[in-house]
Amino acid sequence: MNRARVADFDAPLARRGSAAPSRQQARTLATRRRLLAAAEKTFAREGFEAARLEDIAGLAGYTRGAFYANFRGKEDIFFALLEDWVAKRIGEVTALLAKHANPAKRLRALREHYAQLAKDRRLVLLSLEFKLYAIRHPEAHARLQARQRRIRASAGDLLQRLAEATGCKLPVPKMAAAAALGSLSNALLLEHLVDGATISDQDIRYLLGVFYDAIFNTKVAK
Repeated sequence: MNRARVADFDAPLARRGSAAPSRQQARTLATRRRLLAAAEKTFAREGFEAARLEDIAGLAGYTRGAFYANFRGKEDIFFALLEDWVAKRIGEVTALLAKHANPAKRLRALREHYAQLAKDRRLVLLSLEFKLYAIRHPEAHARLQARQRRIRASAGDLLQRLAEATGCKLPVPKMAAAAALGSLSNALLLEHLVDGATISDQDIRYLLGVFYDAIFNTKVAK
């Protein structure tokens, strides 16, 4: 692959610099971080629907007023958590792919990363609960659908670029490929949490690797 093509692949992965925040902005960011950390713990303990704003604010050391100064409600802070989780995942994949210039090595590195992905129990359970909640509440459903489409589009673009760089062709549209990879990972982890004797961590890693190979229509060294 020529250098121009490598540059085209790497360009969307570059990080942009940003100006240092002011003191007020820094305080606001610190407050948001504490509220998000408290929300993550509260949601994991109580579930989305049972969690109360008072508990989230209290755990973070703030009042309801401080909560509403930063978020409109439970749905809003959930979406902020979702975006934080996605940004972290994208950062991990970006750093991983930046270590390899060779497309085949990138493909293998992403496969190994994906095979280890089904470990975040809190994220899977909270995401599943919120999806069930959103299906029953049209406004939340519309917001979740819009967010997920943006997330899937970004992930799909990355998969498409990787496939093109390695001479592969995705068997389904790129957004469907991204959705399928994430959904299988979550589903297998959920089954493991229900009955770990039926499907082990090793089984999950193997199955995710097989599915990844099918998506990219290739096999890489295990």
